[in-house]
Amino acid sequence: MQLRKDFLRNNDLGLLVLRLSTGGLLLFHGVSKLIHGVGPIGQMLAAMGLPSFIAYGTLLIEFVAALILILGAWTRVAAAAIVFNMIVAILMAHLPVFFSLTPEGGWALELPMLYLLPALALVFTGGGRYALTHNNICS
Repeated sequence: MQLRKDFLRNNDLGLLVLRLSTGGLLLFHGVSKLIHGVGPIGQMLAAMGLPSFIAYGTLLIEFVAALILILGAWTRVAAAAIVFNMIVAILMAHLPVFFSLTPEGGWALELPMLYLLPALALVFTGGGRYALTHNNICS
């Protein structure tokens, strides 16, 4: 019975699930940008008077940082990059609907927040025992 209780209270296993789900789901967005390019984001940046090449930072974060998060290498750094990316995405594309609901009744910022908040939790916790760099300050 003690083994079952220990398994159900395994923080490191919970951090692994958090890393895999957050990084794994964000990776789809990165793969899409890798295949289809970052043109729409570059256009948004250019319309704001910013250089469009900054859009490649989104690709780096949503692809490379997501992979790093999955592996648990430098988890805190990768998670902080994801938090930054989501804050910028909210400010650039979602701010007008900040206080809005979707037709289904969900918060209009639900998706970006579902990436931002778990990544923020990983900034504070690190990757856990099942991360590649679990004994490192950046883990």
